[in-house]
Amino acid sequence: MNDIIRRLSQVKGKVGFYYKNLVSGDVISYNEDEPMLAASLIKLTALGEVFRQLDCGNLKDDEIFITRECDKVPSCGALNYMDEGLRLTLKDLYTLMIILSDNYATNILIDKCKIDNINDFIKSNGLINTVLKRKMFDSIGASQGLENYTSAKDMGLLLEKIYNGELVSKYASFKILEILKNQRLNSKIPFFLSSGENKVQIAHKTGEDTNITHDVGIVFDNEPFIICFLSNDVDVPNFERIIQDLSFEIYKINRL
Repeated sequence: MNDIIRRLSQVKGKVGFYYKNLVSGDVISYNEDEPMLAASLIKLTALGEVFRQLDCGNLKDDEIFITRECDKVPSCGALNYMDEGLRLTLKDLYTLMIILSDNYATNILIDKCKIDNINDFIKSNGLINTVLKRKMFDSIGASQGLENYTSAKDMGLLLEKIYNGELVSKYASFKILEILKNQRLNSKIPFFLSSGENKVQIAHKTGEDTNITHDVGIVFDNEPFIICFLSNDVDVPNFERIIQDLSFEIYKINRL
């Protein structure tokens, strides 16, 4: 793994990395506690709070939401391109928030769950470098310096709780894992792992913004492992190629 850390250390910009073998417990990390602008990774914490409120009965999967033109925000996602008046269930919204990283769906869920509740969920799960300060594409909040942050280790700990059935409940963790396995944005960690002869199952979530690209997930190999790549202020195409290459290298090393 020394070559992997060496390559990460040569990247221009801020990079965070976290790997954990979920059988042996071996951990390799680099700047794992460095707070990074979270981009769409923060949606994992919103998803966790949605399932907490489902678990306690405050929310229901079949609750209906009606889309409005005035609430639309730029991509990622699909809802921004749909006509207003679309009827969506809560389950539709949280699924779109993850598998297409839909920003409109995310903002509806943040409004429904409340920012303070999501931050309480973050703290209660021991994520020390993660915070939600504003919704997606909140230009007013951004102009006031409000930003969402997380770290590679925080994302790794959250994924480990999901894997172990410890996030909210065993059932909630299972449902969250199934959503993450259906991720449609697969150009980073899965790039070499889910193509050609490789058909590795991966549960993951991406994040993108200007000079930012992330991918964090669980790779279900013979010995499953967590892998988290975070970056700020980087050359995005270059770092995404690094994510692709290193994910494959780590996959091969993990099988030795």
